[in-house]
Amino acid sequence: MTAMKARTIGGERQAMNSLRRMGPLLLVGTILGGMPVAAAYAQDAAPAASAPAAAALPGSGVVRTIAVAGSQRLEPDTVRSYIKLKPGDPYTRETLDQALKDLYATELFADVQIRDDHGALTIQVRENPVINRIVLEGNKRLKEEKIRPEIRLAPRQIFTRSKARADVARIIELYRRQGRFAATVEPKMVQLDQNRVDIVFEINEGAKSKVRQINIIGNQHFSAGELEGEMATKASRFWRIFSSNDSYDPDRLAYDQQKLRQFYLTQGYADFRVISAVAELTPDKRDFIITYVIEEGDRYKFGDIDAESEIRDIKPDTLKALIRIRKGDWYNAKTVEDTVDAITETTGLLGFTPDVRPDFVRDKDKLTMSVTFKVNDAPRVYVEDIAINGNTHTKDKVVRREFRLSEGDAFNSFRVKRSRDRIQSLGYFQEKLEIEQKPGSAPDRVVLEANVEEKSTGELQVSAGFSSLEKFIVDLSIRERNFMGKGQEVRAGVNYSTYSKSIELGFTEPYLMDKNIALGFDVFRRDYNSFNYYGNDRRTTYEQTTTGFQVRAGVPLTEYVSLALRYGLSFDDVSLDKNTFYMVNSQGELVCDPLLAGRYLCDALGKRTTSSVGYSLVFDNLNNRVRPSRGQRVVFSQDVAGLGGSVRYVRSRIDADKYWNVGSGFIFSLGVEGGAILPLQSSPGPGVDAVRLTDRFFLGEPQMRGFAIRGIGPRVLRIPYDADGKPITNRDQMYDDALGGRYYYMSRAELEIPLGSGAREMGLRPSIFLDVGSVFGVKKPLPTATFEDTDGDGKLDPVTRPVRDSSGNPLYLIPEGQTNAGTYTTCVTGQKNDAGTCVGSVPNNAATNSYGPWDEKFLGDTWKPRVSVGFGVNWNSPFGPFRIDIAKALVKRDGDDTKLITFNVGTQF
Repeated sequence: MTAMKARTIGGERQAMNSLRRMGPLLLVGTILGGMPVAAAYAQDAAPAASAPAAAALPGSGVVRTIAVAGSQRLEPDTVRSYIKLKPGDPYTRETLDQALKDLYATELFADVQIRDDHGALTIQVRENPVINRIVLEGNKRLKEEKIRPEIRLAPRQIFTRSKARADVARIIELYRRQGRFAATVEPKMVQLDQNRVDIVFEINEGAKSKVRQINIIGNQHFSAGELEGEMATKASRFWRIFSSNDSYDPDRLAYDQQKLRQFYLTQGYADFRVISAVAELTPDKRDFIITYVIEEGDRYKFGDIDAESEIRDIKPDTLKALIRIRKGDWYNAKTVEDTVDAITETTGLLGFTPDVRPDFVRDKDKLTMSVTFKVNDAPRVYVEDIAINGNTHTKDKVVRREFRLSEGDAFNSFRVKRSRDRIQSLGYFQEKLEIEQKPGSAPDRVVLEANVEEKSTGELQVSAGFSSLEKFIVDLSIRERNFMGKGQEVRAGVNYSTYSKSIELGFTEPYLMDKNIALGFDVFRRDYNSFNYYGNDRRTTYEQTTTGFQVRAGVPLTEYVSLALRYGLSFDDVSLDKNTFYMVNSQGELVCDPLLAGRYLCDALGKRTTSSVGYSLVFDNLNNRVRPSRGQRVVFSQDVAGLGGSVRYVRSRIDADKYWNVGSGFIFSLGVEGGAILPLQSSPGPGVDAVRLTDRFFLGEPQMRGFAIRGIGPRVLRIPYDADGKPITNRDQMYDDALGGRYYYMSRAELEIPLGSGAREMGLRPSIFLDVGSVFGVKKPLPTATFEDTDGDGKLDPVTRPVRDSSGNPLYLIPEGQTNAGTYTTCVTGQKNDAGTCVGSVPNNAATNSYGPWDEKFLGDTWKPRVSVGFGVNWNSPFGPFRIDIAKALVKRDGDDTKLITFNVGTQF
């Protein structure tokens, strides 16, 4: 605010000052600047001010001259043109009063007076000021960018009272839409020099108006709680802190009436109607009480169901096969609507444009509703033009190629819907995209108009985080899903964590040379450290380094079916820490020690080349690939390794997901997947599986929630013995190595639970889930050692093995009392002299390492399912995507590792 004093718009009145000058001057009128403008619930804009009654005027006269005083921006002739009087015209009190009103009607003047000196009229004006700026004060819940578009007053315009009142009304309406019915707005004016003003809208937002209570009168067959559950509006309760559905919204009130009607119509009450719906504001203007008066009517059952077709090539019997309604079922308007959609979609796929109308025959005596689905061949309508609006970055052809219709094609509502889903699945535009149908240049022409709103498709992520799986994570990635507006995808990423490192580059062209052929490639380098746990310590077992590339191509076979082809070449190097898992044998070779690493790890070591070719058959009719709520996706894929290289196998997988929008924002999804890998080479030895450890399937976190990473399936468990010779039962003190399997299956059921708009804006998406799965089918490895009770004390003894030097010679320890006691030597007796010859007769002690004893068990190799249930929350947090799951393993098998809570923040896996 400027230092000048602000005054309420219209607060100035000069009638009293004018009356003091009456003497020879005659005051005809003065400005009424209007009353102070304020607003609350149910207030209306103040009426336009009119000129006050003038003092006594002469009964008649003749205009000699008309002068104008006080005008700054307007020419005197312009001011005189607004009145009907001219020199030589007679005038009366009424004509002068009308002239005053005409001048005020222009809304150009803040004050007008007409003085009469025996026919010499002087019009004294004070022009309305020019607006310098518009200031908003007090708005916290609504940002300025939301309020500014509602304000018609603007800098450098002439201020008028009517515009100010209209702006106040629009701002208040904006707050009412947000549920703030106690909001008030008071416009004030700050006078500046040169007849300029600042307009200040002082806003008192008030509290958000909640729904205190919902009353339903007339319900007999359903409780008020059941009916309230069908409505979008909810009564305010403390547990709905993240929901906005407990705020009063008049549009939602009308929507809830439709929801009630839809509910009753699905329950058989065809005569249901809402008699009245009234929202009353409480005396404190803080809350609303909503009262519905309804009439349920009688409940109907379906009578005769039939179908008729006027289309020659579509027989009624064909239509009847699409009808799932049966006589005697309770009447359900939703099933009738679904049947109309099914008939329309099916006939649309056959190239027809039908007009499907259900014909109802109601029998109020028998309380039945007979339905005949009449299919009429509607006149053909052709697509005249396809318009795309709102795309500033994305090229038209990127959107146009997703349309299932072209100019000149017969209009088909099913294909329009499919086009919308495909455009939405690109992920380039905001949700709730609609394709409008507008009349064309002729009755049989239609224009399709896609109004899109682009969103950011580039992602630059530099993040550090922590996850229960990877510990500390640093991730740097850049990705553009709509490169240069051409729909191409370019990505590059570097990932570093305690147990994995990777760098990847990729490119995808979805329409090669504007043909419906996708082509892409990936180049990668991945370093992965496998691990197991001993207590709370995570120990690295084998290290796998993979370098390679993959070339991909894809072509559509039908509208919903596509074929993807790929070729990949990779180089693997699997290794172990030689200081930890290796020993020197009698030939002086440094080799993997099965007692330290296990035979299954020793067999996996080495460098291998994998050259593979594969394909995927994909059926996809999801309505949105980014966040689907309806449809299904099924993928069957196979990869064959052996076109060169040293690895040979056939890997087959199937993955199917289906989504249902079950109403009220709930989304239910069901997924099933499974796979098998079969070797194309024989086993390299007894107890060694022909499928490498690194090529097998593993299951656990994060696929199967409630279980640790690789916590399901075949594994080797080493159970050590305590000092008393008894097996240790603490799982944290056992060595646990997952082996994976040749086969696996998994299914999941998940229900996403909707929250209020506040939670949606925060990116919160909670869900409950059920996971079922198993991995199995691997050759049992040979035991690493056999422990025996050699001294007869009833306890198993460790296995001892000589310690050797780098040449494979056994080492001995020089005993106490001798020179260099406790050091290693290759002399059986004595020590080496300067010439390197063993001299002396004192025997040395053989140096040995002891292993075990332990009980080595092979567990978990079974097809029997594991089951877990739980709930989780996805959150697009300021720190990056966050996911937390709390799951309980209901069914597990011997050897499985369970985990109650898993979370991930900072990056996605």
